Amino acid sequence: MKLGVAIVTMGTRPKELAELLASVGAQTAPAARVVVVGNGCSVEDLPPWVATVQLPENLGVTGGRNAALEVLQDVDLVLDLDDDGLLVSDDVFARIIALFEADPRLGIVGFRIADESGVTQRRHVPRLRAGDPMRGGLVTGFLGGAHVLRTKMLQQVGHWPDAFFFAHEETDIAWRAIDAGWSVLYEPRLLLQHPRTSPARHSFFYRVNARNRVYLARRHLPAVLVPVYLLVWVALTVARTRSLAGLRAWFNGFAEGWRTSCGRRRPMRWRTVGRLTALGRPPVI
Repeated sequence: MKLGVAIVTMGTRPKELAELLASVGAQTAPAARVVVVGNGCSVEDLPPWVATVQLPENLGVTGGRNAALEVLQDVDLVLDLDDDGLLVSDDVFARIIALFEADPRLGIVGFRIADESGVTQRRHVPRLRAGDPMRGGLVTGFLGGAHVLRTKMLQQVGHWPDAFFFAHEETDIAWRAIDAGWSVLYEPRLLLQHPRTSPARHSFFYRVNARNRVYLARRHLPAVLVPVYLLVWVALTVARTRSLAGLRAWFNGFAEGWRTSCGRRRPMRWRTVGRLTALGRPPVI
């Protein structure tokens, strides 16, 4: 199988990007193609084996990844990596290919993400019972920082949702994949080292977080589950958020999610609701 690597950058981490590319180039099973997308920035001084795409403006995570997919149409698998991550093992690509060759219905594989000390944050384990990050298995979502998508799955369910920009775009594509009969695997033996961060470091995190929650519900949930899902997240947000400015931004984004276009509505089948529930994450939490 041919593996392509996609890295989206805003040009603010040249040292980290160079180290990541070095770890990509050191893999025992080489990638068929590597592309770096400059998201509203120029990308220069990269190794000669790296293809580049320069977008005139920042199109967000989703727009940048979709630009990479246009270059990687001839591969079987697409590995997305954060530009400040690092592959600490040289057999990552070989493990990925073996996983997908062994299961023709495997659509997505998510990595384990750990900081420099080897600690995986609870929010980086894609299930409700997140105490043991080394427990892998089938899940209902995956991490944006490092994951692999099967090209055949993307051809069936579609690419990243441009309107999201960033936040919850992984849930959107995971729900579509599972609804189409593909499986999503969390494989902790695939490791990306990544600096410890908080999602709220982004100035407009609260707004897009809320907006995209509404987008998810409008796009994918059966009508009866839409208010349940959104009320659960309103309650959780009010209980968790300690910043009044953050709460105001969140509710502004919540309203924006109803005012603006979220793309085509394709509610998942009730069989998919049952499958998500059986995997431990009913689509109301």
